[in-house]
Amino acid sequence: MEFAPFAEFGNPQVDEILQAHYLPNTQHPILSLVTQRQQQNDVLGLTLKLPAGYQVNSEADFEQLHNSLASALEKVGIRELNLHFVTQKASGTQHERGKSVSSTAAQELRPEGYNSVRRAQSNLPPVIDAQEAPSNSPLTRGELPPVIDAQAQAQPIKSEAVQREDELTSKRPAPSTQSQLKAHPRIKNVIVVASGKGGVGKSTTTVNLALALQQTGAKVGVLDADIYGPSVPTMLGTAGKTPLIENEQFIPLEAYGMAVLSIGNLTGDDNTPVVWRGPKATGALMQLFNQTAWPDLDYLLIDMPPGTGDIQLTLAQRIPVTGAVIVTTPQHVALMDAQKGIELFNKVNIPVLGVVENMSTHVCSNCGHTDEIFGTGGGDKLSAAYQVPLLGRLPLNASIRHNADQGKPSVIANDAAAIHYKDIALAMLVQLAKIPSRERDSNRIF
Repeated sequence: MEFAPFAEFGNPQVDEILQAHYLPNTQHPILSLVTQRQQQNDVLGLTLKLPAGYQVNSEADFEQLHNSLASALEKVGIRELNLHFVTQKASGTQHERGKSVSSTAAQELRPEGYNSVRRAQSNLPPVIDAQEAPSNSPLTRGELPPVIDAQAQAQPIKSEAVQREDELTSKRPAPSTQSQLKAHPRIKNVIVVASGKGGVGKSTTTVNLALALQQTGAKVGVLDADIYGPSVPTMLGTAGKTPLIENEQFIPLEAYGMAVLSIGNLTGDDNTPVVWRGPKATGALMQLFNQTAWPDLDYLLIDMPPGTGDIQLTLAQRIPVTGAVIVTTPQHVALMDAQKGIELFNKVNIPVLGVVENMSTHVCSNCGHTDEIFGTGGGDKLSAAYQVPLLGRLPLNASIRHNADQGKPSVIANDAAAIHYKDIALAMLVQLAKIPSRERDSNRIF
């Protein structure tokens, strides 16, 4: 199975329709031209890369293709279709010896009939030649013609298919909210660990909380959704390992008895950067969540990327989340970004289980002197401002960093910080007990 975050698997009906339709005046199935696919609920967006040298004979051909696809896809639940074409225009230069060398220049092609949106035809007032105006005309008398609002007169041109789509759009329900999402059939609780900014110890906190929960007897998994900077494989000792694939599903790796999967286990070596735009990154998250054969889990902890962007919004609309844990440092700058994370979860109705204040204090290993390097009281202020619990504080301790780098987190190494992670995990369970259980999706097929 190819890891293709832009084309989520599991909808063979759509693929059959795309395979049965051909690019106008060619033998190329539409499915073979798809380079990017993004589907949200009943809206499907496709990017098609046209063959090099392909000539657009008529815009009507693309309108007919769009309408035919839209009608066929409507029968399988797709109510809105957006097509984006990228064509390759061949150009040539001559060498002195007469050899022709072709180059490829990508350009965007937007035929007027390709999308469900049509541009209005402008009905502008006629142009009057002032030089030829008769002596008794309004121009000669110094009077101007009345101003005509072209936008008011313009009427959009809509085909029957577009009119039908407009009717369906007006009746289409809003995107799914957390209250409408059913629980994963094999995962009781999904907990996201987030922060407004990077470098506050979010990933380290995630793996240690997961291990602390496991030591309570729970079945725990970890999904590394930090697409652009996956560090969970290093911390759990799975770096360099690749998951097996069975029946087009990833088999999660095992680390200290937990089911674990990260984008870092799929991209090759540690030096490979992930340079993806929002739709591709969110597609990767959904593929890792939906196309993984997760075992029965009491808790799946998701290590989120920093910020409040596309991945966070996709998670809020499409993954049933039980609650969120916010990791911050006492520093004022970190608190500002942590507030944005809490505001996001409040807006999408994801309960915030509490705040973890990391790097709270530093104890000198030589003299035992305690120093608040990043300030003091930041977690308390955030907790009071948003009426969420302060789950606990974590020290700035070299052993936490050392053990994580060695693939043996604090809870496993049982260092001085281990007891803090265990206490935070117990405080988190107290908050989880206050949240009603979500209905399981027993009819889901993967």
